[in-house]
Formats: sequence, C-alpha cells, structure tokens
Amino acid sequence: MVVDDMGIAVPPAGAGAAKAHRTVSRVTTILELAAANRSGVRLTELATALDAPRSSVHGLVKGLVATGYLREEGGTYRIGPAINSLLAAAPPTVAEAARPAMERLHRQFNETVMLATPVGDSVVYTDTIESTDPIRYIAPLRTRRPLHPTSSGKCVLAFGSERFREGYLATHLSDPGQREKIRRQLAEVAEAGVAINRGETLPDRSGVGAPIFDKGKVVAAIAVAGPSNRLADKITEIAEATKAATHEVSEHLAGRV
Repeated sequence: MVVDDMGIAVPPAGAGAAKAHRTVSRVTTILELAAANRSGVRLTELATALDAPRSSVHGLVKGLVATGYLREEGGTYRIGPAINSLLAAAPPTVAEAARPAMERLHRQFNETVMLATPVGDSVVYTDTIESTDPIRYIAPLRTRRPLHPTSSGKCVLAFGSERFREGYLATHLSDPGQREKIRRQLAEVAEAGVAINRGETLPDRSGVGAPIFDKGKVVAAIAVAGPSNRLADKITEIAEATKAATHEVSEHLAGRV
C-alpha cells in the first residue's frame, strides 16, 4: 500500500483508476473548443491549443468532420449535427431539474447562480443566471474550473469517494501540510452539506455551493457567487437556501417530488 507524507493511503497509479489518453484528450479538447467558439476555430488555433503538430490535429479534425461531429466552412471548424443527435438521445438533464431552483435563488438574493457539472478532475458551469447588479460575478460557461477552491468543486471532492479525493489531492498538491488542511476543510463541507469559498479563487469574490445527488452520487452542484463585501452579511442565509434548493433538486431526480 502506498501512503503519502501524512500517512494517508493513496491508491497506486493505474490501480483501476481512469487515466487520461492522449488521443481522447485531444479529440475532446477539439470539440470543447469548437463548442465554445460560435464563430468556429481554425486548424492553427487548435494545434496551438493542443501543443500538437498540425498534421496530427488535421487527421483528428478530418475524422470528426467525416463522422459529423464537426463541420468545415472555409477552413473554419464548428460543431456538427452528430452532436445534436447524441444529445437528443440523452435522458432528461439535471439542468432541467435544477433551473427552477436556480431561478428562485436568483430572485431571493439577486446574485449570480450557476449550475456546475463534474468533468474529470474539474467542474464546468453549464448554466447560469447572472445578477442584475452592475457589479456582479460573471461565470465562465463551458470552461473547466478547478475542483479546489471553487465552492462547487469542493462539493464534488467532499462527497466523492475517498479514492477520488486522495488521488486529486496527491496529483494537484505537493505540500502534505496543505493536503491535510484541505482534508479537514472537505470534512467540514461533508458535515455541513454546503461549501463556502471566501475569496479563495478571487480575493474580492465569494461563493456558496451545495451538491445535487442522483442515485447517491454527486452529479452537479448549484453555486451562488458575488462580491465578497456584499455576500459577507448574508452568506449563512445563502448557504441554507442553496442547501435546501439542491436537496429539492435531488429529491426531484429521485422521483420523490
């Protein structure tokens, strides 16, 4: 058994854990970049983003065009019709269940409300309702965000498996003291059922996140974020409301409401 510097067991690399595959990572990155740029992306941009030879990227892109996952227009690549067919076959989404709860939180606090989805060792904001206040948090949609210290990412770590959590900490944090500090923090999140980020990502921004469960697994999180000075006096109220909202969404996904 492998243990880290604090004596915590860490699963050995490759022991049944999912591992990144270079070709798969390149293909998914190409699709993510094409989806994030409505005007499309060019081969040179893709090669730069992937730090890969143009010839290698060209082969992957042409393969995606041939299967309909990309379409080419004058040297620019956009998402193709096969993506829509794939999505149409999917079951009802967590986003559909979460949206009414997000709208209520937005009406109650007028802060930016986000739906975060776990993607590998990151979270991605897939839906957002921005505050109407001129000074507000603007969530970067369809962009990978770290699991720590984001409030939604803390939820994924705190309520995920110990193996996943320890693997993440071992990979992303070299300092054993920092790992132990975060372990204690995540234990508090698990006990409270809600995570708080007080200026850890950006010094003048704070956020609250709570997990959404489906079949006992964290499938998403709802987060409320805004300027730290505005959230300071109401962060406990926001935390309780967000926790109640995600509990309702989880019950809906389980068919109990």
